[in-house]
Amino acid sequence: FLKKMLFVSISFFSPEINDSEGHPSSSHQTLKGTSKWATSLESLLEDPEGVKRFREFLKKEFSEENVLFWLACEEFKKTQGKKQMQEKAKEIYMTFLSSKASSQVNVEGQSRLSETILETPHPLMFQKLQDQIFNLMKYDSYSRFLKSDIFLNHKKSEEQEENSPEAQTAAKRASRIYNT
Repeated sequence: FLKKMLFVSISFFSPEINDSEGHPSSSHQTLKGTSKWATSLESLLEDPEGVKRFREFLKKEFSEENVLFWLACEEFKKTQGKKQMQEKAKEIYMTFLSSKASSQVNVEGQSRLSETILETPHPLMFQKLQDQIFNLMKYDSYSRFLKSDIFLNHKKSEEQEENSPEAQTAAKRASRIYNT
């Protein structure tokens, strides 16, 4: 345990650590693509390609509205001006929350959010419902996504790209440049 902690400490504070072949240690390479997506739903949702693949998966599961609602709420939080907020709030309500919504999300307390709240919008007005949807995705859809063909095939193609002769040659050139 102590050796591991010492290694972690050294790795964290010593960016020039290389492996036995003189390449930068893998602990210093920034995670990207599927590796990053697999760390957390939050990481997946920060990556536009990850969102695209997750949406593709959710579409097949007939639950794409969850991520679309989550994304709409994130955008809504950035909205400036009362008029724009009212318009976006109404759009979110009509698309995802109303009983007549075209892409209705399944959230508790949905009926308690009435159209009257749309008159006085605020950036966090959908937060509780957004959190419910996030948790639904995190504890349900996300774990299935990580086992899905969509994720696994994308991961496989990334690995093939990384192991291609062109990628290895570029990595060796970069290694020579930075380790001189």
